[in-house]
Amino acid sequence: MAEQAGLPGGVDARTPTDARVYDYALGGKDNYAVDRVLAHRILSVAPEARNLAAENNRFARRAVRHLRAAGVRQFLDIGCGLPKRVNVHDLAGPEARVVYIDYDPVAVTHYEATLSGGSSAAVVHADARHPEQILRDPVVAGMIDFDRPVALLFTFLLHVIDDEEHPARIVRRFRDAVVPGSHLVISHATFEGKTPEAVEAVEDIFAELRESLTLRGREAITGFFDGFELLEPGLVLAPEWRPDRPYRTPSGWLLAGVGRKS
Repeated sequence: MAEQAGLPGGVDARTPTDARVYDYALGGKDNYAVDRVLAHRILSVAPEARNLAAENNRFARRAVRHLRAAGVRQFLDIGCGLPKRVNVHDLAGPEARVVYIDYDPVAVTHYEATLSGGSSAAVVHADARHPEQILRDPVVAGMIDFDRPVALLFTFLLHVIDDEEHPARIVRRFRDAVVPGSHLVISHATFEGKTPEAVEAVEDIFAELRESLTLRGREAITGFFDGFELLEPGLVLAPEWRPDRPYRTPSGWLLAGVGRKS
């Protein structure tokens, strides 16, 4: 494949990744033909998912704005993916501290370029499946004061961590590291309201990604908020979480919520 030629080590343009498919869905340029083909295959079986990435992106923006208004000034964006047009540090304000975490070297490289010259945000190359590695990282320790409230962002991440990798345990470890007044932000793909045929078709396509998909129901996703009080309106379809403008009919594929540790 011509796209593979000249790429940095560790970058494979022949295997689609969820981050690059997501980037393409948002109209980005950091994706390859294999990612675009897979995105269109998903739409062929679930056309209502066309706005899924935008739903997630808008929810995340609203959540960060809410947290800023609530006085939160520290953010761990775990599984950040590729930079967007507007990122957490753009919304959180210059006095906030933001650390982006991702295991994809391409995402890390892009954030390093985006953050060059700034001191209020940083990026760490680490895997969300290993919370201790992240919590002990010197960049995280230098940027984040765990004696003050922290926002833990798990947007569009936990559904690519399968049950055998214990996503609830991962979230609990981060929960236990933060003080009361900290917040947990989650958006997660769901099977609720979808036909078994549609769910199977989507999961089969995602199986070709480096990160496969585990759709979960409302009960399982709510369980990730153990130890946090879900803020109103609770766990809802992403466009319905405190909308600030009219929105299209939700895709139905994404549940989202924000919780506060008391």
